[in-house]
Amino acid sequence: MSRLFSISLSFVILIQSFGIGLADLTQIDEFIEHAQFHSEQYGDNVFVFISKHYGELKAEHNKEHQEEKEDHEQLPFQHQTHISSITACVLDSKKDEFKTPEFSEFRTHNFYYKEPSSSLHLEGLFQPPRQA
Repeated sequence: MSRLFSISLSFVILIQSFGIGLADLTQIDEFIEHAQFHSEQYGDNVFVFISKHYGELKAEHNKEHQEEKEDHEQLPFQHQTHISSITACVLDSKKDEFKTPEFSEFRTHNFYYKEPSSSLHLEGLFQPPRQA
C-alpha cells in the first residue's frame, strides 16, 4: 500500500513539474479534435501540428489563420508560467562556544520508600532457628 502511495505521489510531482494542470487535462479533447481538423484540412501529422501550435511554426500559423484564434485559445498548455526561486543564506559571524549544561544540586524525588517494620519483629518472635 505504501509503495502504491509513493509511486502515485511521485507521478503527481512529476506531472506538476512539467506544468501540466487539471485544466490542461480537461482540454485534451479539444487538442484531439483540432489535431484531426488539421489532419483533414491541411494534411498535417502530429509532429507538424504540435510545431504549429507549440513550437517554431506557431507565430507563422497564428498570422496565417486568424479565423482559428478561438480554437487555439481552447487548446491545452497555452498558459504562460514563470517559476522563480529565491534562496536566502544567512551567515552568523558570532561564534559561541559550547557550554556544558549546569545541573542544580537540589533534586526532588518522585517517590517515597519506607522500610517495612513490624512490632512483632522487634520483639523477637520471628527469629531464625538456632542450633541446639
